[in-house]
Amino acid sequence: MRVVVIGGGAGGLTAASNIRKYDKNAEITVITMDSHVAYSPCAIPYVLGGEIGSFEDIIMHQPENYKEMGINILTEAEVYEVLSDGNKVEYRTKDGDEKEINYDYLVMATGGTPFIPPVEGTDLEGVFKVRTIEDGEKIKKWAEKSKKAVIIGAGAIGLEIGFELKNLGLDVSVTEMLPQILPRSLDPDMAEKVQGYLEREGINVVLGKPVEKLVGEKRVQKAVVGDETIDADLVIMSTGVRPQVKLAEQAGCKIGRWAVQVNEKMQTSVPNIYAVGDCVEVFDGITGQNTLSPFGTTAVRQGKVAAKNITGKGGVFLPVLNSTVSKVGKLEIGAVGLTETAADLNGIHVFSGRSHALTRARYYPGCKPIDIKLVCNREGRIIGSQIIAKETVAERVDTMAVAIAKEVNCKELSNMEFSYAPPVSMVVDPVVIAAEDACEKLKNSSGSKD
Repeated sequence: MRVVVIGGGAGGLTAASNIRKYDKNAEITVITMDSHVAYSPCAIPYVLGGEIGSFEDIIMHQPENYKEMGINILTEAEVYEVLSDGNKVEYRTKDGDEKEINYDYLVMATGGTPFIPPVEGTDLEGVFKVRTIEDGEKIKKWAEKSKKAVIIGAGAIGLEIGFELKNLGLDVSVTEMLPQILPRSLDPDMAEKVQGYLEREGINVVLGKPVEKLVGEKRVQKAVVGDETIDADLVIMSTGVRPQVKLAEQAGCKIGRWAVQVNEKMQTSVPNIYAVGDCVEVFDGITGQNTLSPFGTTAVRQGKVAAKNITGKGGVFLPVLNSTVSKVGKLEIGAVGLTETAADLNGIHVFSGRSHALTRARYYPGCKPIDIKLVCNREGRIIGSQIIAKETVAERVDTMAVAIAKEVNCKELSNMEFSYAPPVSMVVDPVVIAAEDACEKLKNSSGSKD
């Protein structure tokens, strides 16, 4: 069996490694335009800020490691055509040589490409996107001679990079065209808490204003954002990612609203072509609608499912809840499921339960505030959660992901058993407090006397 994987990110390499796991004789070739493989772009901000020593430290494997497994990795090579009728891929090496390779199965793991708004000045020196190690290296070098940075886009990566540049001594402004930061993950009330933290730490936050243009002769000097002009000698375009679907479309794979359509086996409309990672659409576990899930954890799970089905082991990819966690400075921000805003857009009537509590027993040194919001539908079923604290956020987000997946309601959650020890938790977990608050609101809205 001959397998070709296009893309050397989390999804593509997971698919290749697991195909080898299940089939010791398969001929596996991975083709990637990157010069590095097996690294997490999510780590780039923390290399910039110095928490991680170097970009080399975030590379987990080299092509030679995969060669030892019997997986051939072709780096800095670009696939320019997929001929699905002939089960053939044509690609160009870094030396410009044009070659072709045949396959029995093809895995599309082409990922996404940074979206750069069509505004004047994005081609100036000092303007960067953030996607690869090479991008990170360029930013780090440029930041060493910069004083003022503007981050365009207030998603997780934008906030993480903004804070790390502040730690390097730069004057940082974060701008967002929408009226809040982290619009995909948080409701406005929770986003305000994060914004307050950023502003107290000295970061300027500009909301509700799109970038109009970047100004400079050769190097960027200013960013015009709405009616404001901000001095800048470094600009980061953190304005989102778009799925790369050109090759899949060329191969005859059906494209959905945003990306490649796949079934629960990660199989495209072309039977021997599979697709994983940022280039595919998935189903939302709550609304049932098609959505995107541009997370490394999603890509890894999809790669495993694709590998099982290619090798005849069978497996299905479940609908997503898009669990996410981020660390900005000392603040951890997590979310899973729907926000109230997203629920409203989907016609789902919701209410929320909240808690403002502590991460440990109140008398234990080092305890920190924690804010939890549970989003429930009118029957009390939990369909979303947002958590902000300086510790223990990821664990609680994962707990809520399980609760949402198992369709737990607020009453059931309020009666569940949680562990306790003063150095690590409260005797009544903050999640339970939020669930109890939701129960009270549900009772009051229904007029129940229970």
